[in-house]
Amino acid sequence: MSAPDVSVVIPAYNEADYLPQYLPTVFKSLQLWEETSGKRGEVIVVDNASIDATAQVATGMGAVVVRERRRNIGQVRNTGAAAALGRFLFFVDADVALPAEAISAAVGLLSSSRCVGGAIPPRYTPKRWGARLLCWYWDAYRRRIRGAQGVAQFCTAEAFATLSGYRTDLFMSEDVEFFSRLRDLGDRRGEPVVLVDDLRVEPSTRRYDQWPTWRMWWWQNPVTARLRLRSASFWRHWYETTVR
Repeated sequence: MSAPDVSVVIPAYNEADYLPQYLPTVFKSLQLWEETSGKRGEVIVVDNASIDATAQVATGMGAVVVRERRRNIGQVRNTGAAAALGRFLFFVDADVALPAEAISAAVGLLSSSRCVGGAIPPRYTPKRWGARLLCWYWDAYRRRIRGAQGVAQFCTAEAFATLSGYRTDLFMSEDVEFFSRLRDLGDRRGEPVVLVDDLRVEPSTRRYDQWPTWRMWWWQNPVTARLRLRSASFWRHWYETTVR
């Protein structure tokens, strides 16, 4: 069997209940690309020290499972990338629904050699207006700086290796920081990153809907979002109290 051309990397911590809802959208998108390209891809779920059946659920649905015990999201993504066999990498969170065209669009761009990577912007639809305003603010901010979240980022494996992947000394904003370096690399090479504006991924809004709006504003306002990014204790709420 030929080596996969694209590797989808999904960090997962206690996602046994959410994978059955979201992982099928990843496989559907991958299958559409495989059918049209005649090539093969792989889905890698990185089990980040889960205490539920995340690994078993992912394996049962057809994903390759690797394990990373360190509770650091940059490390988790890097572990998945280290296990990946594809020349293209597509990073997506475990609670994100992909449109069917997502992987085809990303691989099409990367195959053209016109860009080193890119992202598909998210569409958040929280129930409360205060949370929606917060999402709109960050969406506008990222567009202004040509930035992107880690909910759906993609790049060539070569570019990822050149940049040494995600920083593992950061416990928050590691995805924005990585995309900034990827953007700079692309600009230097004349292969700029691309934001796929005609598509949207749909992340879960579980945290926005279950946490009080004031709590989301406290932790995701522009000031707090830049504080003590290297402190595991400062950001422990984000790691240890994830809404399930």
